[in-house]
Amino acid sequence: MIAHGMLEVGDGHQVYWEVRGNPDGKPAVVVHGGPGSGAGAFWLDYFDLTEYKVVLLDQRNCGRSTPDAGDDEVDLSTNTTWHLIADLEQLRQELGIAQWLVLGASWGATLGLAYAEQHPSSVSEIVLFSVTNTTRREVDWLTREMGRVFPEEWRRFRDGVPEGERDGNLALAYSRLLHDPDPAVRERAARDWCTWEDTHMSTRGQGIQPDLQNRDPRFRLRFARLVTHYWGHAAWLDEGVLAREAGKLAGIPGVLIVGRLDFSSPVEAAWNMTQGWPDAELTIVEDAGHGAGATVGDLVKQSVARFAQRS
Repeated sequence: MIAHGMLEVGDGHQVYWEVRGNPDGKPAVVVHGGPGSGAGAFWLDYFDLTEYKVVLLDQRNCGRSTPDAGDDEVDLSTNTTWHLIADLEQLRQELGIAQWLVLGASWGATLGLAYAEQHPSSVSEIVLFSVTNTTRREVDWLTREMGRVFPEEWRRFRDGVPEGERDGNLALAYSRLLHDPDPAVRERAARDWCTWEDTHMSTRGQGIQPDLQNRDPRFRLRFARLVTHYWGHAAWLDEGVLAREAGKLAGIPGVLIVGRLDFSSPVEAAWNMTQGWPDAELTIVEDAGHGAGATVGDLVKQSVARFAQRS
């Protein structure tokens, strides 16, 4: 490790960051998924640390950042996409980095794209897998339409919220339960949400083997609170804005890698991005699901390595 610390970003938040690899290497930043997963050390496996200086950070309210969304009471009102974009840019400036490669996946793809569209001069290249845009259409797909694939499991998921809320925004309904004064209500909602996430991420093919439902209760609560907070508000982004404004990324080389069997992050989102981003390459792995299985992981490593010597 080269350095680590806590970045004060305002609103009572401190964001944990660390830098690994070659102090004089090509800068890169990891934008983790979830929201709420935290930046685990496994992200470093995608880099040759003799060539890269890799920045890891835990987004607001998760990982080693404080306050923790797993606390009994936590205010998430100052945790939005726009706050996270500002945190990334503040950290880049604090570390004295002119430009960095952005590596992200799943929710991290949404945040990475939103950041790059707001600060294109700060980004040298972009490598994304399991690409999402967190549109209302995508959220509806995950919280409702996926019930056509897993009808029994979805019925249990839907029935986890009060009957009067079952036809509305299920993410917000779960979010309310996850902040209920009764810890038993919070714990049941967290387990129900994580069980559904495990279900729709568990399609056959290469990919991750999700096990959110069996993580410790504090992690489940943190993760479920942050995901429902973001999904319930469609990430505070205008519908379709990332694809619509993809032209802002012109001149930035990009690699988007998605699995054909990734029900959680359908190919459509990545394909839409490439229609307005002339420098983006899209690779579809026919037998891959969500996350980085063997083939997707190898493609990510190859893409990162290809950019290592690019000035």
